[in-house]
Amino acid sequence: MYQASNVYFICGFAAIGGGLFGFDISSMSGVLGTQAYKQYFDNPVSYRQGAITASMPAGSLVGSLMSSFLADRFSRKVALQISCLLWILGSILMTASQNIGMLCTGRVICGLCVGIASSIVPVYQSEIAPKEIRGRVVSLQQWAITWGILIQYFIQFGAAQVGGGPNDPNQPTAAFRIPWGIQMVPAFILLVGLFFFPYSPRWLASKDRWEEALQVLARLHGGGDVNHPKVLAQYQEIEEALRFEREQTVSSFRALVAPRMLKRVALGMSIQMWSQLCGMNIMMYYIVYIMEGAQIASPLATASIQYVINVVLTLPAIVFLDKWGRRPSLILGSFGMMSWLFISGALQQYYGEPNTDLTRTADNSEVTWIVLNNRPVSSAIVSCSYLFVATFATTWGPVSWTYPAEIFPSKIRAKAVSLATASNWFWNMVLAFAVPPLLWNINYKMYYIFGAFNAAAFIHMLLLAPETKGFTLEEMDDVFDSGLPAWKRYKKTSRLDELEREIEAGHLKVSSHA
Repeated sequence: MYQASNVYFICGFAAIGGGLFGFDISSMSGVLGTQAYKQYFDNPVSYRQGAITASMPAGSLVGSLMSSFLADRFSRKVALQISCLLWILGSILMTASQNIGMLCTGRVICGLCVGIASSIVPVYQSEIAPKEIRGRVVSLQQWAITWGILIQYFIQFGAAQVGGGPNDPNQPTAAFRIPWGIQMVPAFILLVGLFFFPYSPRWLASKDRWEEALQVLARLHGGGDVNHPKVLAQYQEIEEALRFEREQTVSSFRALVAPRMLKRVALGMSIQMWSQLCGMNIMMYYIVYIMEGAQIASPLATASIQYVINVVLTLPAIVFLDKWGRRPSLILGSFGMMSWLFISGALQQYYGEPNTDLTRTADNSEVTWIVLNNRPVSSAIVSCSYLFVATFATTWGPVSWTYPAEIFPSKIRAKAVSLATASNWFWNMVLAFAVPPLLWNINYKMYYIFGAFNAAAFIHMLLLAPETKGFTLEEMDDVFDSGLPAWKRYKKTSRLDELEREIEAGHLKVSSHA
């Protein structure tokens, strides 16, 4: 059977799994303001709407914890195919939902998919890619997420126009069933396409399928030549790392909590936690409410600009992440997002007022604090929202997936990344449930809370996140066990480069497992 061999194409196609995450994020935002959704589900607000929104990240939390078992047992590729089947099943239930219970069930099943895919796609990409472009291709996961958000939002925006439009009291339920049905398409494409993609060479090696691993490495990095120095060097490095792990005779679960590894697990989980607590969820799940609070005439259209910014400004990170590094992105990103949130909160505090007439907003229920008849301040609030998204898109968005996927050894990589992603989904679920009541009860103060989270992330990354660009996956132990503080870069000649030079000079023969 034909197998794809271009690293960019393989990693880009696998990132469709990230696109499903994006579909999840905007699966509610475009329908929240439609009369069809409000009337069919009895106008869910505050905690009820929070529970509906949180049902998908709740499923994703479980899915992310399941993912390591599936990925280690059946392979990264098969785990992704299982996730696609779950997404299709959950989407069918959402599309056919007759009540909130059925809707939440569908969203939980879709969440299982997203939890698995969001954990395993970065692992698969990082194990396929060479060190020189690993940050770039794993960043494709985040770009696919932004595309999923944008595409689903516009599908929902278009579907909201059925009948007499989103404000038509007799609007048909197609306004929300159409977008929930269409979201099955990318999962089906990914499910079928993965049959033509290779297994991870590192997974094959872990199962002692060495000949297959060598063939995959040759197709990926040597134009099919199994004797290419780069292929043999990478094969040798994987073999050495795997031999070292097996000599330790420690189970992967015990290895996770070993003192030297625990700090890495905590760092990976913290990065995913901060990526949620930074406040991006406010801007994506409930952007329509924010725009209504700023008294923007067309909140849906204004919000769509934000989704476009998210897509476009992820590109610089994809192109330059392997040049400027992970650490500067994490530190500067936290500082920038903190700044925009504090400014936005201050503007709403000093120029806003309680919304005593709920009919002044399109939603009629959620927006309790508004900036009334002050166009410059409203525009400034929207600008801060755009700048916040632009900052996240170029920094934390891509790095929060790249960094955890590359810092762990092969033996525990799937399990450690699943824990990191579970951290993402736990906080995603908490925020999805908590943000509507926060908007209702404390309004502008919520921005100060998330600004403070970014300040904490800034300090954390400054002190504890070392640079990882330019190192192979097998060299991460050297980086983290060097004893250097995070702000000092570990410097050592790459073991992969040394092996490649020795092979080219004929000084090293690679052992064969065939």
